[in-house]
Amino acid sequence: MGGLFVVFEGPEGAGKSTQVARLAAHLTESGTDVVATREPGGSEIGESIRSILLAPDGRAMLPETEALLYAAARAQHVGELIQPALERGAVVLCDRFVDSSLAYQSGGLGLPMADVEAIQPLATRGIEPDLRILLDLPVEVGLSRRLREATEVNRLDMAGVAFHRRVRSAYLALAVARPDRWVVLDATAPPDRLGALIAKVVERMIGRNGFGR
Repeated sequence: MGGLFVVFEGPEGAGKSTQVARLAAHLTESGTDVVATREPGGSEIGESIRSILLAPDGRAMLPETEALLYAAARAQHVGELIQPALERGAVVLCDRFVDSSLAYQSGGLGLPMADVEAIQPLATRGIEPDLRILLDLPVEVGLSRRLREATEVNRLDMAGVAFHRRVRSAYLALAVARPDRWVVLDATAPPDRLGALIAKVVERMIGRNGFGR
């Protein structure tokens, strides 16, 4: 597969969507074929599943249901958008991917990690990120950012602080386990400075490997 797959991960309020959009605009200006997308979503079916997953009135959803719905949305996302883009040599920037399932449904909700991992291969078709960028910040800071915008608050935002602390801890453990595949950045940094750091990391990969041109 000829493209480059970069995934942005992190707890709520880390600024992933902002940084994906910023990097996509920067790379596009330099002539790179870029696809910016998100999970759950990235397709009409995926966006429909997203509305179910994040609906504030969905508090009765079981952890198993949540994990399977995320995997279902991911399967459509990979088959319809991510795989074709990578095959044509594009740089794909994705706001969340498999590691979100591991952090949230396993770390946060307590499902066995092996069970969450077991349902991913069918969804991903074996596709893994070339780079995972973890935008890390204290839980209280991230939630305060999210809760400022009442119209954007979703079911996950309303989970308790203890849940979000478990999610953050799971992310950091995943990054420690595979340091060659992760870059961990301080998401409390000013957005411009953070964006410049991210651009340098990704441009280095593009230059070294000839992706996305």
